[in-house]
Amino acid sequence: MKTNSRSFRVTALALAVLGTLAASQASASGFQLRENSAKALGRAGAGSAVAKDAAVVSNNPAAMAQFDKLTMQSDLTVIDLNAKFTGSSCTPVSATVCVPIGGGNGGDPGAPTLVPAMAVVIPLSGSLERLTVGASISAPFGLSTEYDPTWVGRYNATKSEVKTPALTLSAAYKVTPTFSLGVGFIYQRTEVTLANGVDFGRLLAAAGVPGGTIGNPVTDGSVSITGADNGTGWVAGMQFTPNDQFSIGYSHRSEITHNIKGQADFTVPAAFLGAQPGFRAVAAAYAQLPANDPRRAAIPQLLVLGNGFSDTGGNAKLTTPSIDTVSVQYNASNVLRLYGDIQRTGWTSLPSVVIDFVNPYQPDSAEPFNWKNTMFYSVGVEYDLNEAFTIRGGIAKDESPTNNIDRTPRLPDNNRQLYSVGFSWHASEHISIDAAYQKITIDKPNVNILSSSGSRLTGSFDGSANLYSVGASYKF
Repeated sequence: MKTNSRSFRVTALALAVLGTLAASQASASGFQLRENSAKALGRAGAGSAVAKDAAVVSNNPAAMAQFDKLTMQSDLTVIDLNAKFTGSSCTPVSATVCVPIGGGNGGDPGAPTLVPAMAVVIPLSGSLERLTVGASISAPFGLSTEYDPTWVGRYNATKSEVKTPALTLSAAYKVTPTFSLGVGFIYQRTEVTLANGVDFGRLLAAAGVPGGTIGNPVTDGSVSITGADNGTGWVAGMQFTPNDQFSIGYSHRSEITHNIKGQADFTVPAAFLGAQPGFRAVAAAYAQLPANDPRRAAIPQLLVLGNGFSDTGGNAKLTTPSIDTVSVQYNASNVLRLYGDIQRTGWTSLPSVVIDFVNPYQPDSAEPFNWKNTMFYSVGVEYDLNEAFTIRGGIAKDESPTNNIDRTPRLPDNNRQLYSVGFSWHASEHISIDAAYQKITIDKPNVNILSSSGSRLTGSFDGSANLYSVGASYKF
């Protein structure tokens, strides 16, 4: 559904755009999540593809080959976003006049959000002793934000929620004592909910209907779009450990394509519902005019106004990005380990999202993203205080895929810095308890963009996030 200065579209961004969550709520740029291990969080993600951590089931299956005991691991991370918008919104009615939109700053769109992860690694024996298998459940993308429904940016976004639980089944093969290969199958489900306000008062005013006023809460409506789909992909990797001091790992996570099917539900004010029969009647009358009558050009828009904005199904294609990771580990001594990560995320898999609506009077919508591929860099360290306690820390830099032109309040993302600390308590030879804290600072993102209702939101966001993670593992 589309809009320009003389017409209207309902985009709500896109039916299946995972990135429509305000990315400041995510712990990585875009809408990526890396929270599948408290130990890795304590190192700011460094060493994710080489460390002896059951999360490698999905991070780099080849690294499972270093396990010699059946290991079960469970982790839980709380992501707490703090964000504040400063700015204003108005609807341009001429080159020099912009009618202000009333409302607050949206409040804090973030709320503490739980991200669970579980993994199991099973080394085989006998004739299969070179083979290790594993399984994990994690959330590689997602989270949610929600603004106050009457904020100044309500026509851009009110609620955005994404859930992407993924099951990974992996196997590793130790080709030689120093080199291993691994591959995994990914089954990923994506569930999306998007909502925003609709300025029906503007539509009524443009059509000359009495009572139509731009930005009037009385004639505001809303649209909520929900959709879901299951998709499959793969992950593959290698690990090379030439000696006891050094290890390097590489993994590739494939793109996963989702064909989202969902439903758009509209809340429409009585004033607009009452005007819709009139729009249909005028369209029918214009259809009787001679073919060269210029008034016939208004028929398509009149049909949209008269028959659109009703509950309808829809579908959209979405491809989540590929991820390439290179990790290194250097054992400086028996008690000191150094880690590093370089990760590339292929966000160009989302150049745009096109929604195809079932209602023939609701035009399809193409929403451009123009995202770029991003890089993530991290370094971390672990130190064994004694046999019972290990401490760790790390720092990282994460690039944003969006830009100053296309950034929206659904994704007020920017480059970010990560600072982490953590520890492990090895309660026994079988049980380990882990905890970590991470602080994320985000470069101030500016927004200056039109909404689907024709209003322009201008301002900036101040945001940061605190992550708290706990985990436990058991070695049989």
